[in-house]
Amino acid sequence: MEPEVAFGRALRKLRKNRHMSQEVLAFEAGVERNYISLLELGRNSASVKVIFKLAGALGLRPNQLIEAAENEMPLSNGDLQQGPQP
Repeated sequence: MEPEVAFGRALRKLRKNRHMSQEVLAFEAGVERNYISLLELGRNSASVKVIFKLAGALGLRPNQLIEAAENEMPLSNGDLQQGPQP
């Protein structure tokens, strides 16, 4: 899964958990509503500036938004921590 898709899924879940429409989130974050839609669909990548704006509008710290996106990413064998290799 691409990081943009994982970010979009996390953003949508967080927005819906707060019972916010795309319009309200966009207004609170100071971005366009269609940009929120494109982010949620994984078609655009959010800049650091936008991540901070979105996190603030959602009542989160930016790292919490990124962590939510990380949690949407499936684990692969290379992602598992296995300790030191000989």
